[in-house]
Amino acid sequence: MPHSFASLLVHVVFSTKNRMPDLSPELAARLFPYMGGIVRERKGVPLIVNGPADHVHMLLSVPTSESIAELLRVVKTNSSRWVHEQFPAHKRFGWQAGYAAFTVSGSRAADVKRYIAAQQEHHRRVSFQEEFLAFLRKHGIAYDARDLWG
Repeated sequence: MPHSFASLLVHVVFSTKNRMPDLSPELAARLFPYMGGIVRERKGVPLIVNGPADHVHMLLSVPTSESIAELLRVVKTNSSRWVHEQFPAHKRFGWQAGYAAFTVSGSRAADVKRYIAAQQEHHRRVSFQEEFLAFLRKHGIAYDARDLWG
């Protein structure tokens, strides 16, 4: 077979530094498209980027040439720098060191996109901590609670 084909959909979640509610609607309206642009520059496809004030969800089609760790390192580093340049009042803005990444079947992509699009509504009922723990349990990821919120 002369060509390689892959469907690498990943639902990524990461928080602002110390889970500070720094993602105002005005900042998010400019930041989320910027983050998607970084993914496109790296040959990925951002299907949706959204989140409430203290974290972000991204549904990405990751290129086979890119590791998730490297892609997210670039997204987080460049977007944090961009916030500092574009919004000087947000000097304390940053992202947490880690992230969660969950594989998504192509048949479930539309459901995940709807879920991510409804983040503001969702978090009126469910805290980030509750949501995050539910994702870890659903995907069978072992964790030590002492390592999650420190």
